[in-house]
Amino acid sequence: MSAVVADADWRPTAPLQNLAVRAELLRALRDFFAERGVLEVDTPLLASAPVTDPHIEAVAAAHPAAAGELYLQTSPEYAMKRLLAAGSGPIYQICKAFRRGERGARHNPEFTMVEWYRTGFTLEQLIEETAALVALAVGPRPLRVLSYREAFQQHLQIDPHTATEAELAACARVHSHAAFDQADRDTWLQLLISTAIEPQLGRGEFTAVSDFPAEQAALARVEPDHGGTPVARRFELFVDGVELANGYDELRDAAELERRWQRDLAQRRERGLGEPPQDGRLLAAMAAGLPACSGVALGLDRLLMLALGAASIDEVLAFPLERA
Repeated sequence: MSAVVADADWRPTAPLQNLAVRAELLRALRDFFAERGVLEVDTPLLASAPVTDPHIEAVAAAHPAAAGELYLQTSPEYAMKRLLAAGSGPIYQICKAFRRGERGARHNPEFTMVEWYRTGFTLEQLIEETAALVALAVGPRPLRVLSYREAFQQHLQIDPHTATEAELAACARVHSHAAFDQADRDTWLQLLISTAIEPQLGRGEFTAVSDFPAEQAALARVEPDHGGTPVARRFELFVDGVELANGYDELRDAAELERRWQRDLAQRRERGLGEPPQDGRLLAAMAAGLPACSGVALGLDRLLMLALGAASIDEVLAFPLERA
């Protein structure tokens, strides 16, 4: 028996003209990469292992033909790095990604990601290319690059690398209404940048924040900055207070990758979260030799929101979660 739905629930939430803009942007993106000699690839949405990041929850997806549990990808990163290790050269992908529990004005559990990797590119070159891609949708703007330390010093008058946990907590209580009974250093930093700094970035410009704390490296390389502080060679790009892209100078050390996975799993245990399996195929690919490269993931739906002046992601999706 068919379910009864409200009269409007079968209709798309996005105006059809917005979907036409989406189609045009997809065409422009493919032209952008073709002109630069970046190969489009297509990897599976189902993966045998998700990311271990404690801040990201994958969607499990059982399949009768699979020996174990599968997961809908949270990004195509692992599979694309296996292609890079196999000698693909520069590659990109426009695909669906899935994250459990993410729903709001800028989030839908199923969303579209543009991810690409540039062999031989420095992080600075990738930042410039990301800004050029974003300009396809929102028009040209000047690009400003500042370090994570500079962002905190300019907006909060505090050095995030040397401030004590008590100083960060005191600063957070001044600049945020959020409260935590127990919070560590990383939580205070995440709270401060998301509530007090990010909304001010990218106003009339493209703002790239680079060189994050080493503890926030994810799969980026860590190296000393000019002052000798170990920092993660990664960046985030902001437009009108919205984070659009997250890029890395990619980690290539298989042993370090395994160490970071184990650290993630330890944090997940402390927080009472599930412990997903580790991707042995990625580990083997990295051990075989990942070329020097930089990579970035960009949220296409958010980019469309900015291009169209949309207040909600529902305005750029045909059928968000509630109408899927």
